[in-house]
Amino acid sequence: MGKRSQRRNAAMLDSDDDGCVSLFSPGRSALLEVSGAEEVHLDQDSLLDRALDALDEKRGSTRENALSFIVEAFSNNMQHQFVEEKFATLLHQCVGSIRKGSKKASAKEIALASHVIGLLILTTGYGDKAREIFEESIRSLDESLSLGSDVSKISLVESLAIITFVGGNDQEETHRSMDMMWQIINPKLGSKVVTVKPSALLITIVVSAWSFLLSTMDEVKLNTKNWQNYISYFSSLLDKEDRSTRKAAGEALALIFDIGVTENLSAETKSASDMVGEESEPRESYAHIHGLKGKVINQVRNLSVEAGGKGSSKKDLNSQKILFRDILEFFEHAHSPEISMKTNGDLLQTSSWTQVIQVNFLKRFLGGGFVKHLQENDLLHDVFNFTPKRRNLSDRVHRMTNCEKRMFKSSNSILSKERAQSLKKQRMLSEGRNLGHYAVNMVEEVMSY
Repeated sequence: MGKRSQRRNAAMLDSDDDGCVSLFSPGRSALLEVSGAEEVHLDQDSLLDRALDALDEKRGSTRENALSFIVEAFSNNMQHQFVEEKFATLLHQCVGSIRKGSKKASAKEIALASHVIGLLILTTGYGDKAREIFEESIRSLDESLSLGSDVSKISLVESLAIITFVGGNDQEETHRSMDMMWQIINPKLGSKVVTVKPSALLITIVVSAWSFLLSTMDEVKLNTKNWQNYISYFSSLLDKEDRSTRKAAGEALALIFDIGVTENLSAETKSASDMVGEESEPRESYAHIHGLKGKVINQVRNLSVEAGGKGSSKKDLNSQKILFRDILEFFEHAHSPEISMKTNGDLLQTSSWTQVIQVNFLKRFLGGGFVKHLQENDLLHDVFNFTPKRRNLSDRVHRMTNCEKRMFKSSNSILSKERAQSLKKQRMLSEGRNLGHYAVNMVEEVMSY
């Protein structure tokens, strides 16, 4: 692509005159109206091509705008054709943004690029492409996690969870990713790196992502000391003021109990203590684990009936109570929560803490695009054993705002020039086909004029 074309795309991405936003309108294609009658349809693949080209621009805000568009486009639609054709280029550009770190890329750009990587692997699904994404991005994500701000770390952690979930080959890789996350909120003692206390939001995201990966483990390696540390830490978070942090910690503890970690640890330590005597270290570990479990149950019981304090949100308080009542019911009676969610007439049902945590994490990551992915993403169908009712509904025609109409109708606007060049290219290609040849060189010469 020539420099003139890149500048043109950058201008389109940055346009904000007269309150107008850029050409890119996430979640739909753009419709150009000409002379009140003729219409030219720019599909989202064309817009994504331009956004991808803009990632080469030197201007940071241009790259950020392009990444923002790509995030929304991939969240709100399944971009299979674009991925098939431009997968490697998009991955390379996003990994490049993450590698730039604080020297060239802003925290916002790093966050957006890492989010795109997560969306890219959700779109490709399991397979060779997913493996390539994992292998190409894992090191950059790890390095950036030790350098970035909370703004970038949040997206980096979420992306790390997603690429490991889809592209990881074995449980050792999952363990390594979980350890990377754990170091953010619980760095190893004696580390020479100066650590900054993570925010409540970052702690919440890390705990949620860590739990998300734990939910994928078929067999949990038993290391008594490590699991005691995990349970103790999550128990301490239940006493924090931030309700989102409490809820994430509560879900993590429910999952740990659900997959039988405490029972397996108790059986292991009890067996070891019976073999070597009552004064042994295993006997102390056995008692400690049961003590932790009792403490957690009491904390959960208190949070399930907590009274609202000054300035507390009633909605947040009720949400917390409902969650911890479910957790208490599970701890005391082994009843897992059964949640039903309607999506476009289809019913998604969960019946375990593993499914609850996976649904909640992917809902947060995909935002408003979760329903679209749940309907059309085969990966999510496999994860949740969900089969939607297939519909063949025609796309709704987008009604342009007055701002968009002014942009599209202006004879001097970039969009009008784009439209004219596009029509000229289509005519020349058509003539070339009629003559039995493909006039590539001529078309490119005209387009670069």
